[in-house]
Amino acid sequence: MSKKILFTSHTANFQKFNRPFMRMLRKDDWEVHYASMGEEEILDADKSFTVSFTRNPFTISNIRAYKQLKQIIDRENYDIIHTHTPVGSVVTRLAARHARKRGTRVIYTAHGFHFFTGAPLLNWLIYYPTERLMARYTDTLITINDEDYKRVKRAFKTDVRYVPGVGVDPERFKPRLTKKQRNDLRRSLGLKPDDFVMIYPAELNKNKNQTMLIMAMEKLVTTNPHIHLLLPGQDSMNGFHSKLIREKDLQNNIHLLGYRTDIPQLLMVSDLSVSASYREGLPVHIMEAMMAGLPIISTKCRGATELVEEGENGYLVDFDDVEVMAAEIMKISQNGIYEFGRCSKNRSKKYQIEHIVLEMRKLYIA
Repeated sequence: MSKKILFTSHTANFQKFNRPFMRMLRKDDWEVHYASMGEEEILDADKSFTVSFTRNPFTISNIRAYKQLKQIIDRENYDIIHTHTPVGSVVTRLAARHARKRGTRVIYTAHGFHFFTGAPLLNWLIYYPTERLMARYTDTLITINDEDYKRVKRAFKTDVRYVPGVGVDPERFKPRLTKKQRNDLRRSLGLKPDDFVMIYPAELNKNKNQTMLIMAMEKLVTTNPHIHLLLPGQDSMNGFHSKLIREKDLQNNIHLLGYRTDIPQLLMVSDLSVSASYREGLPVHIMEAMMAGLPIISTKCRGATELVEEGENGYLVDFDDVEVMAAEIMKISQNGIYEFGRCSKNRSKKYQIEHIVLEMRKLYIA
């Protein structure tokens, strides 16, 4: 009789991080189920459930989600429940309390706690006690960065593990673009072969802080009109960044690309990866840039400080320090620093998906 596992996350979009593990388990003859709010089709699962999760923890929908999930868990008799996302994981672990008494193991992956060094006091007052309480209903808590691991390892009463991120598939970066393909893709984006191109793939929101880079670009184009910034990502701020770019007269140098499925190719036509985020777990966009062999300039947010070694594969700057961000970009645009890109490529090997899948297999069969 095959074993059964349930993955949960409030959004179905989160399946992209779980699919390598789901495929691995199905090859090992596990029956794989997935529960989410169901806004998109779940792939690589034997069965999927739509549950009334919402991101807002204070809505009645999450009470419905709890009841729906408890019925599913009580009926299906899972060997393991692996849950993700803050609200989804709280609802799931509450719904799985009785199942744990019957032998179901509950695994929670924290993709970057909302309490961290430098976080607002309100985050510590709300999220820290909540996560500490919920650890009682968790058999294994997986952290994806060193700061989170060290903090909860000594404070939470559960089995805490460190797995470095969700993994990046190196096959997505093969084959490398030829010079002609690179130049053709650049031209399709309104770029010239000799332009200096930066990229920051991320949802346009306050946390990702694209505003900092727009302000840095205002300084940079005065001395280098051939510098460009690509911003692929869905807009969740109702055109705020587009308006700011027009106000600064930067529409010829900053390119809002919207949601893209060709991030590896966009990385390959770029010269530098930049990040201005305030909060990350272990940022996938930086790991992907490293795999593409790019130097990195990032703010000193949790996770990024593990990926970027100052002066080795890039530079780290303080939050909202536009002057230093612009200066470090200018330094790389003028000097190239080939060694930074090669170092990024070498450091990325640790985060390849095959290594993460092996780590997760050990946890599933423990």
